[in-house]
Amino acid sequence: MKTTFTRTYEEEKEYKLSDLKPYEVDLLKRVIEICWEAREKGNHPFGCLLADEAGNILMEQGNEEVTEGGDCTCHAETALMRKATKKYTKEEMAHFTMYNCGDPCAMCAGAIYWGNLGRVVYIGRESELKKYTGDDLRNPTLDLPSRVVFASGQKKVEVLGPFLELEPELMKCHENYWHPSENFKG
Repeated sequence: MKTTFTRTYEEEKEYKLSDLKPYEVDLLKRVIEICWEAREKGNHPFGCLLADEAGNILMEQGNEEVTEGGDCTCHAETALMRKATKKYTKEEMAHFTMYNCGDPCAMCAGAIYWGNLGRVVYIGRESELKKYTGDDLRNPTLDLPSRVVFASGQKKVEVLGPFLELEPELMKCHENYWHPSENFKG
């Protein structure tokens, strides 16, 4: 028996920083700093933060995969959700926003969904990140937008992004970090 799975996704909106509240731009810039901090600690350069509706930072999290002994579930978003869901109720989580460096991977989108987070705002595209990571085994890029993961569920998770105005600044922390093979064709 052959089974075929298809899901079509098309995003026509171009997101601009001017569409956000001024404090939200500052939060996205803080996320870039968290990415640098993760890299400086020896981890992969990814990060996120959780904020309430007024923009107060509740938690910050960088990637910890390397410093946690190679635990592949220590992506910033999943680690943050693990901590946040122990502290806040699902009702509270529905009113919070995760500000993130990139579109969450399938694992992290699952953690966001199951944790009942209401909103995600992210900077960079997976397609742009892949130009830096290539086929580096430490980050085998998965082309599965979080919107597709969330659309497969029963509840809405609002997603805003990418914000291309900040993407070049974000990608600087990925320069000379990843090591794709010479045969990588992108």
